[in-house]
Amino acid sequence: MKILFVCLGNICRSPMAEAMFTAMVAQAGLANQVVVDSAATSNEEVGNSAHPGTKKILAQHGLSSQGLVSRQIATADFYESDYIICMDENNRWDLQRIAPADATAQIYQIFDIVPGQKGHEVADPWYTGNFIVTYQDLDQALPYWLDLITKQLA
Repeated sequence: MKILFVCLGNICRSPMAEAMFTAMVAQAGLANQVVVDSAATSNEEVGNSAHPGTKKILAQHGLSSQGLVSRQIATADFYESDYIICMDENNRWDLQRIAPADATAQIYQIFDIVPGQKGHEVADPWYTGNFIVTYQDLDQALPYWLDLITKQLA
């Protein structure tokens, strides 16, 4: 199974989600069954490493930011991913606009499967400067995704 996290630039929210979810998947013993990746809808940050604020908050939680380099989503991602999980409505709109008509990946906003939270967005810390809130939002939503894929793999 492949999970792809997406945000605008792939330097703040989606790489943070990738690092967090990779650790969760490994802790659940699913690392050999689940591939976790991240990408951007835009090409503005392609080739850049994760934002210093992302690196800092990940390090504070004992998570590595090694290898987190921005890339733009590719056509192949819409076929190779099982779930493409984005951070806000603008991301979803961009993804739906660029997705091939016969794409097989399911596109969700990250809080879509969290009871009572559908439509909640993960604010972009590039603009807010608040990487702690971004981490907290992801920490709230990601366990629901782990539960979903664990059940699907059972």
